[in-house]
Amino acid sequence: MRTAYYLFRVGVELLALFFLLLFSLCCKSFRQRKFDIGLGPFPLINNIYHKRALELAGYSAETFVSQVWHITSNFDVRFDQHWLSRNILTRKLLLNLYIFCWSARRYRSVIIYFDGGALGQGTAFLWRLEPYLYRLAGVKTVVLPYGSDVQVMSRSPNLQFKHSMAVDYPQHRTRHRHIQAMVDVWSSAGSHIVGGCEWVDYMHHWDSLMIAHFSIQLPDVACAAVDQPVAHGPLKLLHAPNHREIKGTRHVVKAVEELRREGLDIELVMVERVPNEEVRRLILEADAVVDQLVIGWYAMFAIEAMASGKPVICYLRQDLESLYVATDLLQDFDEIPIIRADVFSFKEVIRKLHADRTLLSIAGNRGRGYVERHHSIEAISLAFSKIFAKLIGPSKGCGRTSADK
Repeated sequence: MRTAYYLFRVGVELLALFFLLLFSLCCKSFRQRKFDIGLGPFPLINNIYHKRALELAGYSAETFVSQVWHITSNFDVRFDQHWLSRNILTRKLLLNLYIFCWSARRYRSVIIYFDGGALGQGTAFLWRLEPYLYRLAGVKTVVLPYGSDVQVMSRSPNLQFKHSMAVDYPQHRTRHRHIQAMVDVWSSAGSHIVGGCEWVDYMHHWDSLMIAHFSIQLPDVACAAVDQPVAHGPLKLLHAPNHREIKGTRHVVKAVEELRREGLDIELVMVERVPNEEVRRLILEADAVVDQLVIGWYAMFAIEAMASGKPVICYLRQDLESLYVATDLLQDFDEIPIIRADVFSFKEVIRKLHADRTLLSIAGNRGRGYVERHHSIEAISLAFSKIFAKLIGPSKGCGRTSADK
């Protein structure tokens, strides 16, 4: 039954390919596109911040998604509300074909991830041709990684992380070949590839290297001026166990329980599957944020905390730090204001922080400045402006936002 259905899909896509080739050729002759840059179709909250960064650089930008997740639904165009998405048969292919054609006609360039664009979702073979179809349509593609879209675990040097992925996501193995093929296809045919974080383990090429492309709207200074940890009393830790083995959650829980039995007053708050606004509120109430103890680099949760003036405890791989220092993306090995800890050292790090709260204040006070330099809308805007100036030319606007259009 599955074989018959797959063959049916292949047949339908072969027919669709003829139309896509003609459509893409016609698109290439279009001089006017409504927006400079489209960001989608995956519903990543980072696209909202990236849009602001692009607008700050003077480019017109728009977010579009084929679905929404619990984190946010604040995107410009939502195809999950389109009539084609109401029927499972049309949603599998027709909606994806429609989104591709719509985006190829609407944007001069697109920011997508290694999952691909609309054709990367649920097609039998069209996903392999998508970068070439965009190129044929005259649309430049900037490809960013975000995590599971590039994690070819056979390429990972981190055995703890490899084990954690096997525990948290045993089905990831069924996607191994597809992920590897997507990384290779887009790395070869994408207009501009961006590397960063620990994603560099899985990538064989990048045109631009960033510490991490994550961007954030910095909170107001007044909001960021939070209370410093008290010298005595409970040490309030915040942890997001959305990937429990990958984040090292069991090691966090075990260490806290053992320290409590020793008489240390420690409060551990877990936050999972809640809107971003609630996460920010809980960050402000914590003395320290515990990110991950296995992967080897930080992401949005840590950036949100540092932007709010809160200290972050996280595992950073030394080889990755060396890469970013050697490429001048970091000033030195002490620039990242994160308190280092892994699964082996976490307990003693917490014991030390409980005894000396000034260490938390030092890390928290340095966090906002670090985010301003590397992850603010302004910082990412500068990085993106260099990329798109080469791809589609200098922006026509200056500091234009969606409210100005």
